[in-house]
Amino acid sequence: MFRTKIHGAMPGVVLGTAGLLVAACAVPEEEAPPPAPTATVYQGARVIVGDGQVLEDATFVVDGGQFTMVGATGAVIAPEGAATIDLTGRTVMPAMIDAHTHMSTDRDALVADLETRAFFGIGGVLSMGMDPDPVQIEMRDEVLPGAARYRTAGRGITRPEPGRSEVPHWVNTEEEARAAVQEEAGRGVDIIKVWVDDRGGQYDKMTPELYGAVIDEAHQAGIRVSAHIFTLEDAKGLVEAEIDVFAHGVRDMDVDDEFVTMIQNSNVVLIPNMPGRGVPTELSWLEGAIPAEQFEQLQANNVENPDQQETWGIQGRNLARLSEAGMTIALGTDGNTPWAAHIEMEDMVAAGMSPADVLVAATGNAAAVANLPDQGTIEVGKDADFVVLETNPLDDITNTRTIADVYIRGEAVDRSM
Repeated sequence: MFRTKIHGAMPGVVLGTAGLLVAACAVPEEEAPPPAPTATVYQGARVIVGDGQVLEDATFVVDGGQFTMVGATGAVIAPEGAATIDLTGRTVMPAMIDAHTHMSTDRDALVADLETRAFFGIGGVLSMGMDPDPVQIEMRDEVLPGAARYRTAGRGITRPEPGRSEVPHWVNTEEEARAAVQEEAGRGVDIIKVWVDDRGGQYDKMTPELYGAVIDEAHQAGIRVSAHIFTLEDAKGLVEAEIDVFAHGVRDMDVDDEFVTMIQNSNVVLIPNMPGRGVPTELSWLEGAIPAEQFEQLQANNVENPDQQETWGIQGRNLARLSEAGMTIALGTDGNTPWAAHIEMEDMVAAGMSPADVLVAATGNAAAVANLPDQGTIEVGKDADFVVLETNPLDDITNTRTIADVYIRGEAVDRSM
């Protein structure tokens, strides 16, 4: 057999004639095409960051459901091949967070609640203490397309309230209070909820010994505690016991200097949950966005109510004073009304807060309360949950209702009716 030696090859390396022919005829493999660009650039909008900063004429980039670049237009270099959306003249803010809700407990109904929240620009919620079933705990770890994220306090803790609700833990001793905390901690809740209220004298109230045991046990487990309150006296006792969050403001009287000083020496967060103001308000923005019968009922109740005005006045003055004193304020609505955050923000401004401060309360501050660290602000590494507005809510807080688009994790929410 003849063999041909290849000059210049390593000694002992030979190729047969057939091998040479194959080598000569081989077609080089084609390189795989580069992956299609996935980034989208949004440019030209006013961006309300959610931490107090405002970027005029800003550009941000969304890729993989997150913000990957945020800055002044001209300073942000768009990724090659990225899609571009011009938002000139519009305002962008983070999707709002509702840090005090009571949601549906059936899975299908809860999913619908979360989808409707996203429609109205809400990116996350914290359900406060009325969730008895495993399904609500499971839902907190789910990422549903086009829906708000879900957090829960599980089953809250109160004194026995027969005839009202059997969902919360009913406790009468410190041992029972600690056991309730341990059970909820074992379920993986985001916060512990206590009710410190006798419901107008109908029930025994949580005593300082009982709520003190709850707070101590929760803090040992690394969990914060939120308190439903009514009276100034109870609010003072809870601050002394190192409560983390007030799920309501003081409602029986105007707060005094002593309480303001206590607040300034603590890290307590206030979710004011303002009541109805008792004055007619503009509701036309809801027409067509909710069922006609529901809209008509809202309009029928949209009248003067002197009793509500007096109740609201106490809470409005308290909110204004505590906000002015530097207390951290977060947004919550205490119910299952998907558009209520927009009304709550209007009420907070009516009480005396600035639109800028209310927007921080509804975004960055509320996200921190709700244990949603990847939401609440428009910054690199956070989930791309944001709302595009036609007008500027810094000028008028009701402009949060002029929604052009909502994005959850970078995907546009279907807002067609």
